[in-house]
Amino acid sequence: MNQKSSPKRSIPAKDDPSKASLVRQLRQYSNILDNAIRVPGTTYGIGLDPIIGLIPGGGDLLGGLFSAYIILRAFQLGVPKETLVRMASNIATETLVGTVPVLGDVFDVAWKANVKNVDLLEAHVNAPEMGQKADRLFVIILVGGLMLFILLISVVGITMLTLIYQVLRGLLTG
Repeated sequence: MNQKSSPKRSIPAKDDPSKASLVRQLRQYSNILDNAIRVPGTTYGIGLDPIIGLIPGGGDLLGGLFSAYIILRAFQLGVPKETLVRMASNIATETLVGTVPVLGDVFDVAWKANVKNVDLLEAHVNAPEMGQKADRLFVIILVGGLMLFILLISVVGITMLTLIYQVLRGLLTG
């Protein structure tokens, strides 16, 4: 996704001004996470999320927490369950593929789950879809499950790095 297509979207002018303001703030937030630094000579941006994701173990968890904020705010704006699940799956996909060395980091830069999630939020605000509105328990389970999934992926990643380190250390010293 190029940076030109994501910073400005149509935010409802006739709707509640506080709702439009929140959507604008979340667009800025998503751009910081996914597009903050433009790659010289291109229209692509790299945000804080893929940079934070480079931190072994905790980077993906921290990035997931930052990304989950958009889901929580979307819930407050009345986004239906189906859309919230799509948002969580965008984050889970980014986290899962992001664990693959090198390829995962490239995917993280390209996938831009936070921008995708604000796009979904804006689509709902501009044309509210009919669907079952999420309740607090649903969101707690959804975000809690997402964080648990990200934590599990982080633990698996740290375990694999530890095993690789031990094997390489054994080869070099033995």
